Amino acid sequence: MEVSGKIKLIDETKTFGAKGFRKRDVVVVTSEQYPQSILVEFIQDKCDLLDSYNVGQDVKISINIRVREWTNPQGEVKYFNAIQGWKIEAMSAAPDSNVPPVDASDAFEAAKDISDEDPDDLPF
Repeated sequence: MEVSGKIKLIDETKTFGAKGFRKRDVVVVTSEQYPQSILVEFIQDKCDLLDSYNVGQDVKISINIRVREWTNPQGEVKYFNAIQGWKIEAMSAAPDSNVPPVDASDAFEAAKDISDEDPDDLPF
């Protein structure tokens, strides 16, 4: 699944527990008729994927939806949803950087000896 939108917030990487579990959150605002703010968490080595992105940038994030089960002290079972990102891409209208821009005057050669008096030589 994917979520697309503009980055509203990129949180700092947080480390938890003795084993060093890492988590980093990003909030993306969708560009639908009724925009939604969606919190996506990146965990462990995926936290570093957010380093090259900034607030205000349009992105597409590949996600997985995870569910956690928890039993409270009263014995009630509760479920919590989490949206985990595993890939992020910039949504850019910029041209491909591998292809150099071509000036229009270099792309086409100007026509020579054109006049309105040239006969139409089409066969039909």
